[in-house]
Parts: sequence; C-alpha cells; structure tokens
Amino acid sequence: MTNEAPIMRHITRVFGPTFEEMLHPQSVDPAIRARADKARTEDPLDPINLFNITWRKPDGDINYFVMPHELTGIDAEIVVIIARDFPTGSHKVGPAYSVMIEKYVDGELDPDKHTLVFPSTGNYGIGGAWVGRRAGFDTVVILPQGMSQERFQKIESYGARYIKTAGSESNVKEIYDECNRLTREQPDTIRILNQFAEMGNYRFHYHVTGNTVVELEQELRHELGISGISAFCSSMGSAGTIAAGDRLKQVFPDCKVIGLEPVQCPTLYNNGYGAHDIQGIGDKHATWIHHVTNMDGLACIDDQESVKLCQVLTDPVGGDTMVARYGVRHATAEAMTHIFGISGACNLIGAIKTAKHFGLGKKDVIVIPATDNIDRYYSTMRETDERYGRLDACESAVRIEGILKNQKTDWFKDGTPENRRQWHNLKYYTWVEQQGKHVDDLNAQLDPEWWLEHQARIAMTDARILSLRA
Repeated sequence: MTNEAPIMRHITRVFGPTFEEMLHPQSVDPAIRARADKARTEDPLDPINLFNITWRKPDGDINYFVMPHELTGIDAEIVVIIARDFPTGSHKVGPAYSVMIEKYVDGELDPDKHTLVFPSTGNYGIGGAWVGRRAGFDTVVILPQGMSQERFQKIESYGARYIKTAGSESNVKEIYDECNRLTREQPDTIRILNQFAEMGNYRFHYHVTGNTVVELEQELRHELGISGISAFCSSMGSAGTIAAGDRLKQVFPDCKVIGLEPVQCPTLYNNGYGAHDIQGIGDKHATWIHHVTNMDGLACIDDQESVKLCQVLTDPVGGDTMVARYGVRHATAEAMTHIFGISGACNLIGAIKTAKHFGLGKKDVIVIPATDNIDRYYSTMRETDERYGRLDACESAVRIEGILKNQKTDWFKDGTPENRRQWHNLKYYTWVEQQGKHVDDLNAQLDPEWWLEHQARIAMTDARILSLRA
C-alpha cells in the first residue's frame, strides 16, 4: 500500500550541521543559531531546523531527567536523556540526517535526481520524512502496516509518501524486500538509506549521543555527587542508540552496555521471533551496525509491562497516584508525562533489571534514553484501555509496585565471550545470506579496529560539510 503526496523539489543544495555542531549547537554561527532557535517554535518545517538536531535545550543545557527513587525502588540513580525536543519529537531524526548528509557530501545524492527511501518501523521513518523533505528530496518511507496510526500521519504531515508492508514491528524482512524491489525497478533514481546497515546511524550516536552523556557526567557530579557512568541501557531497533555505549566505554572503562529486546521477540537472547508491541525495537535480526561484541549484557522486557508502565508515566491518573501515594513532587510527575514513550518505559525497566543484576547502588549512575514521547502512542493507549480497562489509582499503584519496584532479574544474559560471538554470528543469516554482504566483511567486525576506523570518519565528514558552506 502507498499514499500519494505531491513531489516538490525546491532545494538543490543541502545546508545542515556537522556532527560536532549537533553535539555543541551553540558552536554554530550566531546568525544561524538565532534563526534556528526562532524557527523551532515559529516554523518547525523550515529547513533551518536541521540545526536543532541535538540533545540540548535552546539554552545549551543537556535535556535530562533524574528518576525519583520513590518509583524505581533501587538505590542507583537512573538518569534519562530526553529526545522529545528534537525535530519530529524523536532522536531518530539525527541518524536520518547523518546517513543522508554523509552520502550527500560524498556525491552519492542529488535532490534534483534522487528519491530517498527510509526503511523503518517508525521513528527513523518519521525522521527521514522530515529530513528528506527539508533537504529538498522526494522522500518515501517504508514501514509495516501494523504500526500506530500516528506514525503514518506524521509522515504525511512532513510532505513525504509511505509504503505499507505486511506485518508489524518485527517484520523487517518484508521491508527489505520492498527496498530491493524499488531498487530493481528504479535503479537510477531510488536511493535506500537503510538505518540497519548505514554506519552514519552508528556515528551519530557514537559521537553525538555518546559525547552528550560524557559531558552530562560532569553535571551529574555536581547534582548527585557521583562520578562516572556505571551503565548505559538501550533497547534495540536499528541498534543505533546503543552505539553511544562504545564512546562511554572509552571514557569510563567500567561502564556496562546493556541491550534490551522484547520477551515476545527475543532474537539475540535465544534466536526467538514473534510480534510484539514495543514499537521501535525488536526488529527480529542482528543489525549490521550493532557492535554486539561490546555488549556487557542483554535483557528481555515484556511488551505489555512497557505499554502499561508508559500509560502510568504519561496519564494524569498515574501522575496523581505518584504524588498522593508515593510522595513524588507534582512538578516531577508532570514532567514525566512529556518524556516517555513505550520504548522509553522499556529502557526504564531495563535499567532497574541492570541495577539488580549487577548489584548497583548509591554510587552508581545508569543512563537511559527516552527516545520519543506519548504523542505517537495515543491510539495505543486507547487500545490498552479497551484491553485492560481504564486506568485508575489502584491499577496505577499495582503497576508501579509490580513493574518497577518489584521488577525481576529474569531474562538476563551476560556478555560472555561465547554469548558475544553467538550474537555476532546471527548477523550472517540476514546480511550474508539475504542482503548480499560478503562474509569477510562480517568477520572484519570482530576486530575492534574496524569500529575505530568508522568512528574516525566523523572528522572527514565534518570537514566536507563545512567546505560546502564556503
């Protein structure tokens, strides 16, 4: 299935930030910075908003939130980096831009010739719709028909088209098949920007997300009196976000990187498969860009616990319960209603599992991303009401106690050498057998130097971006 939208080509030169400017937006030329800050609220579709792709607020401060211990039931601090203020309301716009700009500065993309195709299960596609159209490209998003209606609406609102494929979150093979069909039929015009395979996704999170957390640690020293980052927990869709862990381990060698996937689709955990309802993660394969041999642990999270917890964190009834029953400050409860989506709730559960599994305590900080917000899950929350009944104070307390404060340590695997090699080997079936990569390229990923070489390319891309502005 496809929708139709007018094809408009109005920009022939892409003008956007470097990786370093996404990390430090205040380093942008003051005139550009002023235009971007104004457009953030006054004209969100203005291409100048490309300079608002950052984890920082307009004042330059990192956008983060410290979870109240009254809810988590653990001594370790859980710090949430917040993505809702990115253009599109999700950090996935960052990888969409990074993949596009790398190919653009390398001469592979022409807005007057090429149609960009963003294969996705949600937020990357939304980000691609926004980025592609802002850069002047005809843009198509491919995603499963079972995704939330809000996702399709956002894609249309940004002026892009979409193609619906069969299935839901874990049906990525069908997305790849559609990409391959388009490439066969339109080889001269179609350009696939595959988040699961393009290292621009990895580089955005390694440099921008990873270094944002490195710099956040300095702020947390003052706020919490704790030094270092003990763990970084991230659920995995394309496995881009978890690349931040590679940077964190370089700065904080004892930092543990923990990947999360759904119990209902435990692909890395036990070669599992199945549909699930944590939209944006659990895409039923080991992605090419995932540095699995650098993971220290893997936990599986129940999708219904994630959905139910998301509802408690974002519904006024849940907020009232946090205040009245658990003593959470009203402002804190109100803030959470704007922070979490379903995968963010999943990450919160994973952080608690991680703390309990490793015995992390008062001197430890666990960082998690809240990758989007509730604005694309209202239909899912309505379905949750229909399935379980309307949320009330009693049910809110039941979920806080059962999902957060009494979370178990089941479904957890350590990153032993054997497990890491098993996770790596899973890449063979998708990437060598199905998608045509060479086995030598797969084996090369076992060498840490392979990843260091890809990290080093960031400076070259930044230099090319700046040269195009001259």
